[in-house]
Amino acid sequence: MKIQMWSDFSCPFCYIGKQHLKKALSACGLIERAEIVFRSFELDPRAVSLQSGDIYRHLSEKYDMGIMEVKEMTEQIARQGAIAGLSFRFDRLIPTNTFDAHRLLHFAAGSGSADAVGEALFYASFTEGRNLSDRRTLVELGQKAGLNVDVAREMLVSDRYGEAVRADEGLARQLKITSVPFFIFDNKYAVSGAQPVDVFSDVLVKVEQEAQRLGRLNGGSSHQEDAFG
Repeated sequence: MKIQMWSDFSCPFCYIGKQHLKKALSACGLIERAEIVFRSFELDPRAVSLQSGDIYRHLSEKYDMGIMEVKEMTEQIARQGAIAGLSFRFDRLIPTNTFDAHRLLHFAAGSGSADAVGEALFYASFTEGRNLSDRRTLVELGQKAGLNVDVAREMLVSDRYGEAVRADEGLARQLKITSVPFFIFDNKYAVSGAQPVDVFSDVLVKVEQEAQRLGRLNGGSSHQEDAFG
């Protein structure tokens, strides 16, 4: 089973959605059989590397909301995250550019470490308040997730994997994906948003049942129509 997930490390719902997907995969006994392809989607490609002011003021200006409204919104998101087993510290969050973080994710995919690196990036941003545009921070996080320090540092000072990030975003535009998280299962079913675990479980069961049925019809091999290009 192939699952594609478009997300951004500045998006709390992407962190929650990733956690819900993993819980659903575990509940359905498919954690070892699923191939998750993590795809890039920058919510704000023009974001500067380090923005002044705290996150509440930044969100207030971005969405034309009062500071108290913003705090209530982030507290609600934090409660959703806590239910999923995540710790959100919006008071520490640094709004910043995530392009290099996405490049690191693509680099990690080459060694099968994308899931671990993605988890480290989300945790560093939303729990620890780390700056994901700082390359020294990215190298450190990559090392903790199992990447070679020297190779990761060398990659980040180059422009490698930038085209891979843009390709993911181009594919998202082609598929008319306008918000994240966004999931595509076996090129047949799509789920938008940080849906509850049960929603993911229902889709996983449906995809698995169809794969098994097609496998029986084809004498043990399955071929599925590519509905998403």
